[in-house]
Parts: sequence; C-alpha cells; structure tokens
Amino acid sequence: MTSPTTPRKLTIAIDGPAGAGKSTLASRLARKLGYVNLESGAMYRALALKAIDRDLSFDSEQELLPLTRQVTITLQPTLGGNRVIVNDVDVSERIRARDVTEAASRVSVHPKIREWMVARQQEMGAGGGVVMEGRDIGTVVFPNAELKIFLDADPDARAERRMAQQLAAGNLLNAEAVAEEMRARDTRDKTRATSPLAIAADAVHIDTTGMSEDEVLAELLALAQSRLAALA
Repeated sequence: MTSPTTPRKLTIAIDGPAGAGKSTLASRLARKLGYVNLESGAMYRALALKAIDRDLSFDSEQELLPLTRQVTITLQPTLGGNRVIVNDVDVSERIRARDVTEAASRVSVHPKIREWMVARQQEMGAGGGVVMEGRDIGTVVFPNAELKIFLDADPDARAERRMAQQLAAGNLLNAEAVAEEMRARDTRDKTRATSPLAIAADAVHIDTTGMSEDEVLAELLALAQSRLAALA
C-alpha cells in the first residue's frame, strides 16, 4: 500500500513599488491558497519601531545592528491578516503608523540590516507554502520561487491608494505630500546599493492601474493554479 503524497506547495514572490497593492493582495492570496503570508514590510517596520523606541538614528547602520541580536519578530496568521509580535508584544497596529513606515524605508537601505532580514525571511519560508511580498523577494530572498509576480501601477493611482489608506487610518494628509513621499520612496528603493527594486527576469508583470482588487486577485489565483498544475 502506497503512502499518500504531500501536495506540492509553491513559494510565491510578489514584488513592486509602494501603493501597487502588494500587501493586501498577498494576504488575500495566501488565505485563498491556505499558505502563510510573510510580510517583509511588516518585519522591517517592526525593526524600525524598536529603533524609534530606543531613539536610534535610522541612518546609522552601526547603531541599528545591535537590534538584530535583541529583536524577535513573529508573524501570526489570522483571518484579518497577520498579527505582528515583537519580543512578545503585539505591535500590529502601531507599525502601520506613518512615522514607522517612513522609518522603515530608511532602516531598510542598510546592507547588513537587509542581510540579516533576508536570512530570517528565508528561514521562515524554507518549507514552501508561502506568499511573500516586498521589493526584492523574487530577485534576492526567494530567487528560486516557483511563481514570481511584479505588481505595478502608474504613480497617480499608487498615490491615490496610499492616500486612501492614510485617511482610513485617521491620518489627515495633504495629497501632494503623499505623492512626494511616494516619489522619494520610489527613488530610494530603486537606487539603494543593496537589493534595489527590480523586476526578476522570470516574473509575471501585472499593471494594476484601473483594475479592482478582486480582478487582480483572480489573476493571481489563476497564475498560481496554472503553476501548480504544471508542477503536478
């Protein structure tokens, strides 16, 4: 009598610039597939929050490095998305605040910080069955992922989405300030020396401008199911 085989599970890498819809879509795709959603952005925000709490310079890699030996970051899946736990404290809501988001963008440019974070992410996703979003997932973190997706949208659409997110969170911001912040973020992400934002050669590029969230999710599900069928 043969033993049943374990169903194949994909490693899915989703990259793209801020405001392209990566976080929400990765979370929904993971729930649909029964996979774990590894949020790279949440992990960098968690580290940035500790830097804020300790009044460290976001631009000093030397000051930040000791945090990598003192911080334990855990992602706990729930129906509403991941709970983010840092040293046994739930920081899920705090890390979404604007000051933490801005700090994370600056903390994440440091090569040794990224090296440490990539190692943690690879450990968490080693067994497959994960959906991970970020800016260097398909190129650096999981270069052998079975499915790589690059989500994009035109700058105006991305700025509008980010503005809506901030308003929903109770942050009353100027639209031009949000657009300028996003342009600065894009520049940092694309020009940083280590792991810049780039499209993996074998990634499926999806422009989400004018698409609803449900339409993009349906396309991602179809891609995942097609890839699973090809590997069966």
